Amino acid sequence: MGVDYYDVLSVDRSASDEDLKRAYRRLAMRWHPDKNPGDKKEAEAKFKQISEAYEVLSDPQKRSVYDQYGEEGLKGMPPPGSASGGDIHFNPRNAEDIFAEFFGSSPFGFGSMRAKSMRYQPDSNGFFGGFGGGESVFRSYSEGVGGAAAGGQLRKAPAVESKLACSLEELYTGSTRKMKISRNVVDAHGRMRTESEILTVEVKPGWKKGTKITFPCKGNEQANQLPADLIFVIDEKPHEIYKRDGNDLVVNQKILLVEALTGTTIDLLTLDGRDLSIPVNDVVCPGYELIVRDEGMPIVREPGKKGNLRVKFDVQFPSRLTSEQKATLKRVFGG
Repeated sequence: MGVDYYDVLSVDRSASDEDLKRAYRRLAMRWHPDKNPGDKKEAEAKFKQISEAYEVLSDPQKRSVYDQYGEEGLKGMPPPGSASGGDIHFNPRNAEDIFAEFFGSSPFGFGSMRAKSMRYQPDSNGFFGGFGGGESVFRSYSEGVGGAAAGGQLRKAPAVESKLACSLEELYTGSTRKMKISRNVVDAHGRMRTESEILTVEVKPGWKKGTKITFPCKGNEQANQLPADLIFVIDEKPHEIYKRDGNDLVVNQKILLVEALTGTTIDLLTLDGRDLSIPVNDVVCPGYELIVRDEGMPIVREPGKKGNLRVKFDVQFPSRLTSEQKATLKRVFGG
């Protein structure tokens, strides 16, 4: 029989129209590629197959042929010895068209992007094999928040934001953060249950405080409502040595008066664990700032480039001088 459409939708062979609608609604929302940014290829394949299964089983004529002759008979390729099925020539429709028709005005806002030149084409097995055009027909969930659905008006719950505190070292080198979430979901029978999931956040080198990472529809579910987006907002933990200023790093360094006048060397441990020795050869006067180029934070939009390290000085004056020291200073500075 080829693909078992009933199995694809997880319904019995005696499933009613309402059973099919509930199953399609649940699975299509779950496997829409925009809801699975981490694995769009697998999601697209499942989404297309779910749409094809619903299209066949929700049409009495197609379903009758499929029940008798299977996928081959439905698609005009009857098994050897079979005389039926050749007059159907079933050609799967665009999965997005089916989705938009089912939900009315698409709740994800991509309806305006559907075009005849951008339809899924069936492959040699009769399943959707790719786009007819080069541009993706999927748009972000955040671009559309409402739309009519079978059984009522779908509204999208407000996004839920959560801070993701990162050390300055993580924001310098990048890191992978695993976030375990628990949320309420509605199962196929309309019952509420708790579901746990591990979300992966790839923190990129140079990300700044306030950067947002969105996981579409990963918030709590409610009946007849689209789940909220879950948004992690990057926060920056204070560092004991460095302070960030845009793409620059700033460090405050204490030095003695004699060092300010005669020179010194500053030894620092960088955020990626390197030992950095910085010679100070100039006289450090009030307001003086030493610039060390390319030792700041990575610049996100310019790979390979970094900001600067800015060293600010706090000159430590002696609390008292002996008469001999004062005389020596007067002699040196010509006072």
